[in-house]
Amino acid sequence: MACTFHARLSAPLKPNLYSQTSLCWRRALIADAIASTCSTTQGRGNAAILTCNAQAAPAAVNLAPGTPVRPTSILVVGATGTLGRQVVRRALDEGYDVRCLVRARPAPADFLRDWGATVVNADLSKPETIPATLVGIHTVIDCATGRPEEPIKTVDWEGKVALIQCAKAMGIQKYVFFSIHNCDKHPEVPLMEIKYCTEKFLRDSGLNHVTIRLCGFMQGLIGQYAVPILEEKSVWGTDAPTRIAYMDTQDIARLTFIALRNENINGKLLTFAGPRAWTTQEVITLCERLAGQDANVTTVPVSILRFTRQLTRLFEWTSDVADRLAFSEVLSSDTVFSVPMSDTYTLLGVDPKEVSSLEKYLQDYFANILKKLKDLKAQSKQSDIYF
Repeated sequence: MACTFHARLSAPLKPNLYSQTSLCWRRALIADAIASTCSTTQGRGNAAILTCNAQAAPAAVNLAPGTPVRPTSILVVGATGTLGRQVVRRALDEGYDVRCLVRARPAPADFLRDWGATVVNADLSKPETIPATLVGIHTVIDCATGRPEEPIKTVDWEGKVALIQCAKAMGIQKYVFFSIHNCDKHPEVPLMEIKYCTEKFLRDSGLNHVTIRLCGFMQGLIGQYAVPILEEKSVWGTDAPTRIAYMDTQDIARLTFIALRNENINGKLLTFAGPRAWTTQEVITLCERLAGQDANVTTVPVSILRFTRQLTRLFEWTSDVADRLAFSEVLSSDTVFSVPMSDTYTLLGVDPKEVSSLEKYLQDYFANILKKLKDLKAQSKQSDIYF
């Protein structure tokens, strides 16, 4: 499926502008703020390919100037996520005034307040809640992504377009957007195509911005491999030779603020990758060695993922599952999610030795966990003596 869409930026913003902004998704939509036309093309395995051509209308007129905002005032969107919380922590450590946009939730994000950040409740899927969060903000750092149970386009496309439109209209000075490495090479994967479309929409908006593509988080490997191995539960993997250069989110946050302060990086596209790309089997083997025990590995053939995706695409109520399986299928291919980092390190003035390796990250994790387990066993034995 090929789509061309035009999202119009204007100020002052109309209350219903956001809800009318939509990515062409299985059908054409014509609305006040958008003109969409669709056609279908076939990709590998007869999969429908979605492509987009985002064109912003003439530059928006910013709201009338008011009290100047401090360059240290930032808004972190998606502040409770794996990356977002590290961005908040780093910003506070470096002296920034941090405001966090989070959704209202039964379990409040008290840890952000405890760290010293200001928390405001808003929801990208409810665009009318966005403008108030931007008052007095100099820089937006966008770490947000939709929840697994939500349609991908709700937050990752419609919400991001609304946020960028608000940022432009309210005179935000800089916008940092986190994307996915190789998103421009996989139009058949909805999430990756949306990320690429958002990159283009942000670029065409006229905002000062930095786009950072990421390969993978080391933190995600803890729940996926480390914990199941320690608990002697099944570890799920595929038979594909995918290689991913995982990076510690603390390093990502640190490099992000170095880039943010470098005016020569305005408008640039950067890609952050870890020191080495790893296959699933190599990660599991490393975890086994550090844990001192074998993993119970359950291998899912890539062919099963493909079949499941095709099956779920047949039903409307499982279409979002199919969209997410498409991303899993890419991660289970022979794609390499890595880039040489030497030029980026030079541009940022960073010593490569300061960036954590996966071996060191997992070694520290297992050392801490195994020490705690050993201490708990010792306490248990002492309790047995008394009881």
